[in-house]
Amino acid sequence: MVKQMLSEDINALTKDCDREVGSVGHTNARNYLVGRLRSLGLEPYASSAYELPYSADGFEFTNIVALIPGIDRDLPPLLLGAHYDTCGSQAGADDNAAAVSILLGAAESLQCGDRARSVVIAFFDAEEPPHFKKTSMGSIRFYEDQMIGPIHTAVIMDLVGHDVPVPGLEDLLFILGAESDVSLEGIVKASEPESGLRTVPTLNNYVGDLSDYRIFRTNNRPYLFLTCGRWEHYHAATDTPDNLNLEKIGNIQKYLEALAERLCVSEPIGPSESDATLDTEIFFLEKNIMPALRDFGLSQSLKTRQDIDRIVTILISQFGL
Repeated sequence: MVKQMLSEDINALTKDCDREVGSVGHTNARNYLVGRLRSLGLEPYASSAYELPYSADGFEFTNIVALIPGIDRDLPPLLLGAHYDTCGSQAGADDNAAAVSILLGAAESLQCGDRARSVVIAFFDAEEPPHFKKTSMGSIRFYEDQMIGPIHTAVIMDLVGHDVPVPGLEDLLFILGAESDVSLEGIVKASEPESGLRTVPTLNNYVGDLSDYRIFRTNNRPYLFLTCGRWEHYHAATDTPDNLNLEKIGNIQKYLEALAERLCVSEPIGPSESDATLDTEIFFLEKNIMPALRDFGLSQSLKTRQDIDRIVTILISQFGL
């Protein structure tokens, strides 16, 4: 049932092969998301409507934001987010329909439980170029103009629908941002799935800001970014549903739900000190990456930051992650 709903959402979002801001497909996607949120019975976040329109640079945009209310509305809510636009006229199945479908599925599951903290479900507009990092970017406008009070932690997803293109490492999910708060390291470690998905926490510094979490990071808010990295269909016309791994997408949804439950009962502590996450990074690299990389002749053990630097360089330069 979960896979079927994920597939239906992905196919609905990609059917126009275009969700570029201002296109007919972009409007259709917005209407579809509003309809799905309404069918789930979620509460609008900031007004009587899910749609939070804004203007920038002479153009009109729309963030779509809902709320799963907690028992104590005074507690800063957890935010789960993903952008829904595409980079040009393309289906954007991995970028970012897969993440949007996961977010819809998680919203349905999370609203069935009782928790003290509310959960914000945010579909951001205008993440892709030419808006990335500019004032028109949906997550920036949300944070600066539309957000009601502080956010507990932001969990952002992008490029989470594909196999990692390295033999033996297909089921990896990279997690950036555990260094943004001391509490996150233990939560990420406790949330590691037993099977079907392997997670690899790493520093944002290795790749730089890649998606909507940037505005939370630059404002010193706790964040996590979930991604499978780039692949051959990135920003290409071939980024279509048939190239996705629906099984992996379903596993990431389960992971997100487990992560959200743990985050909702946590309290931010403050940013980690320099290299405080080193031992955790080494633990996950040794457990989930190094066995496969040693098949490529990389036999080194990991002990220092410099050892991790070399592995990251190899993953980026040789495999394009």
